[in-house]
This record gives sequence, structure tokens and C-alpha cells, in this order.
Amino acid sequence: MAVTKAVPKGTGERTDPQGAGEEQRGNLNSPLLLTLLLVLAVMLQDPVRRALSAPVMQSWTTVFLAVVVQALPFLVLGVLLSAAIAVFVPPSFFARALPKRPALAVPVAGAAGAVLPGCECASVPVAGALVRRGVTPAAALAFLLSAPAINPIVLTATAVAFPGDPEMVLARFVASLLVACAMGWLWQRLGRTDWLRPPARSSYEGQSRGAAFWGSVRHDVMHAGGFLVVGAMAAATLKSVVPASWLRTAADSPAFSVLALAVLAVLLSICSEADAFVAASLSQFSLTARLAFLVVGPMVDLKLFAMQAGTFGRGFALRFAPATFALGVAVSVLTGAVLL
Repeated sequence: MAVTKAVPKGTGERTDPQGAGEEQRGNLNSPLLLTLLLVLAVMLQDPVRRALSAPVMQSWTTVFLAVVVQALPFLVLGVLLSAAIAVFVPPSFFARALPKRPALAVPVAGAAGAVLPGCECASVPVAGALVRRGVTPAAALAFLLSAPAINPIVLTATAVAFPGDPEMVLARFVASLLVACAMGWLWQRLGRTDWLRPPARSSYEGQSRGAAFWGSVRHDVMHAGGFLVVGAMAAATLKSVVPASWLRTAADSPAFSVLALAVLAVLLSICSEADAFVAASLSQFSLTARLAFLVVGPMVDLKLFAMQAGTFGRGFALRFAPATFALGVAVSVLTGAVLL
């Protein structure tokens, strides 16, 4: 017993299988893995150089970098502004500012999206906070749809992405606002309380404002930035890899082209502050089809469906998302026929 007590902890004589395993895993996950990657890169540098020098890869890289570089400043600015609004503007402010009558509160909440920058990642928790503070769900849902689609950051990015087609800015604003208000009124008339689960408390409540702000920024940058990269890769692939005849076939059919880009917007899940640059790169398609991409994307996509299901319940998302998609496509076609 005396010998056992004399052995100090951590001298190496005491066997700790769990600690040894953790140390091995740590070594494998950091310097060893980095070394293996560097060695692999050196060994494969010639094949990689040849692949990157191919014309199709040069075209792909050009389109990818052009989309990312153009969209990144708007993405960063939008994330900073949306985080500031989510953290520093109390939800009770919106409840006091909206009319008491739901029919009037819906268009006011929809129009509020034009002056409150934010991406769709931020609009869902803000809408949940509005419902939790007593705002009528119809108005909160109108704000949820309009804020990421018609705010000044998004409209400015659209103007930059379509310098030769300034009517796209007006068309996007009108179509998105119409869809947001129509869905709010539709919910007011047909929605049921048991379809909408009361949202949980915001993850920012209980934190200091500084911590909540930077937490929101980090979350939105990681999510929105990742989706921007995915969208830019998809746009570059469509532009450089997919045969031009395929794109022309899809683009030559007015009905199919609109539906194809609307579905593509759902699948890509691009942040609304960057989607205009991806849409502008799809020049094979008509302006109306690209308008459908810009209207549907900020309102219905895979990440939004997951966020809406987590905030308001799966039953709500299963009803709300398909209705928004159908209305977004229909309004885009009508707006494009009038303005484009």
C-alpha cells in the first residue's frame, strides 16, 4: 500500500486505457492527419494541376469565383444587420407597431420586411418570437416570408446582379410581397390553431447582448456561407459541365423552365443575399424563370422547411411550404408576364 501511495499521478506507471485512447485519437485528428493530407497533395500535384488546367475546369473555377466574390459582401452585411435586429430590437416593438386587426396587420408586417434586413435563417426565429409575444400568426408569417425577400440588402444585390435588367428588382419586390401577404391572409382564413405549435424560447434569451450578437453572426455566417458555396458550385456546374443542349431544352419550354428553377431554388437552399448572383449566371433561362428562382428560394427551401418544422411544428411545415411554393410559382409567372 505504501508503494502505491508513493507513485505520483501522471508518471506513466498508472495505466489509463481511456486516456491513452483519447490521446491517440487527438493525435490522429490533428498533426498526423494534416501531415497525411500534405503528403497526399504533394504526391498528386501533377494530376491535380492537369485537371485544373483543363478548359472545363477553368470555366468552372471562373464562374464559381465570380459568384462567390460578388455575393460575399452582401452576405456579410446582411448577416451583421440581421443579427443586430434579432438581438437589439425587442420583439415587443413589432407587437406594438402592428395594427390590432389581423387583416391590416398582414400587409403592414409584410411591408416591414422592406426596411428590416435579414436572411431567411434569421426571419424564422424572429417570426417565432413575434408569435410568442402575442402577434397574430398571420402577420408573423407574412413577415417571415417577406423579410428575406424584399429587404434593401437583397434588392441592392439583385440590382448589382442584373445591371442590364433593372426591372428584375421591381418584379422581385412586387411578387415576393404579394406572396407574403397572400399567404398571411390565407392562413388567417384557413389556418387552425392546432396546426401551429407554440414556438419555444429563443436561443438568445438569457445571454448578454454581445454574446447573443456574435453567436448569431457565427451561426448565420457558417450556414449562409456554406449554402452560398454550394449554390455557387451548382451554378458553375450547370454553366460549365452540363451540356448546353440540355439547358437549352429546359430553357426553351416556358412552363418547364419556371418549374425547373423553382425546384432548383428549393434544393440549393441559397441565402437570399446571394441568390441573385446565382440566378444571373443562369442566363440560358428567361427572366420569368429566374424570377421564380428568386421568389421561391427565400420562402421555401430545404433548410427553411427544417427550421419551420423545428419552430412551429412538422404539421405546420407540411402544409405551409407546399402552399407557399405553389403560390410563389403562380405569382412569379403573372408578375413576369406583366413586368418582364
